[in-house]
Amino acid sequence: MSNTPETLDCLIIGSGPAAYSAAIYAARADLKPVVIEGPVPGGQLTQTTDVDNYPGYPDGRSGPEMMEDLKKQAQRFKTDVRSGWVTKVDFTGPMHKVWVDEKTEIHARTVIIATGASAKWLGLPNEIRLRDIGGGVTACAVCDGFFYKGQTVALVGAGDSAAEEATYLAKLCPKVYMLVRRDEFRASKAMVHRVMNTPQIEVLYNHEVKDVLGDQVVEGIIAVNNKTGEERKLDVSGLFMAIGHTPATELFKDWLDMDPQGYLKHVPDRTSTKIPGVFVSGDAADRVYRQAVTSAGTGCMAALDAERYLAAEGVH
Repeated sequence: MSNTPETLDCLIIGSGPAAYSAAIYAARADLKPVVIEGPVPGGQLTQTTDVDNYPGYPDGRSGPEMMEDLKKQAQRFKTDVRSGWVTKVDFTGPMHKVWVDEKTEIHARTVIIATGASAKWLGLPNEIRLRDIGGGVTACAVCDGFFYKGQTVALVGAGDSAAEEATYLAKLCPKVYMLVRRDEFRASKAMVHRVMNTPQIEVLYNHEVKDVLGDQVVEGIIAVNNKTGEERKLDVSGLFMAIGHTPATELFKDWLDMDPQGYLKHVPDRTSTKIPGVFVSGDAADRVYRQAVTSAGTGCMAALDAERYLAAEGVH
């Protein structure tokens, strides 16, 4: 058996909407892409029960089912989908080196990074349990707020994204409790002003979630004042987390530029990074929208950029 590393035209790291969209376009361009699924095959959507806002699914689709659909579509065009975790990269030369599971070395002329991001959670046992069974704990108001129309909900967070999501929920819900851990927001003054001028939102400063109530669905939360220790039950049917996301980009910190939160930087209007032949798509570079459909769009862009890069290099 030869120990010579396999050489590819296109390697895609990740397996969410961005990765599979990139794979579909790359495969149709005859780049023979290989997808390395990563530690969470299918990405964040595998932790989502119902997806109703992705075009082409008039009756909705569960997150895991939708990701299986995207995977099958990529495989129909001969995408090679492999289980494994990219544990090391070396982007020093024109041929990019990647190691899978710390042992298998692969060389690729182009690399599309689609490693995504993960929402931050409080870590409460009932919070995680109800999240995992689709019981009313979520980290995306834009994705799931529609399901709570006319209901009372709670949101945890104090930054711009939290303020934006709270005001979004207030358009759907008659009451939105906003739990802010400190005695002030981290959000900009403009966003705080918007929250304060939205009558459906009640801000609870110095409050944290102590427990989430309910067996199969959220039936309320126990909120505690971290200054006085006073507890109160809030009768809510949904709990939204807006305490940030962590992009899965630690692997690339020595090679690519990123912002203070770890989101990868790229050329404006392109998916190109500062390393020729390395492209980024999806939530690994998107701190604003974080939607399946926008991730899919940037996956398409990355594949087109990779195809054009290879053509310019005289490979395709």
